[in-house]
Amino acid sequence: MPKMKTNSGAKKRFALTGTGKIKRKHAFKSHILTKKTTKQKRNLTHSALVHKRDMTNVMEMLCLK
Repeated sequence: MPKMKTNSGAKKRFALTGTGKIKRKHAFKSHILTKKTTKQKRNLTHSALVHKRDMTNVMEMLCLK
């Protein structure tokens, strides 16, 4: 059997934490920032965790399961 290939788009977007959770970045922070409030842009800066319903799909893309 050949080795599983990691989804190269997913490996750029997700990172594993020490406790096994998956970190992600918020969307809507790349362009068209003039109409967004400072508070909104500041809150989008922080990283978030992948929801537990999406964990299996992301783990599969990262070849962790």
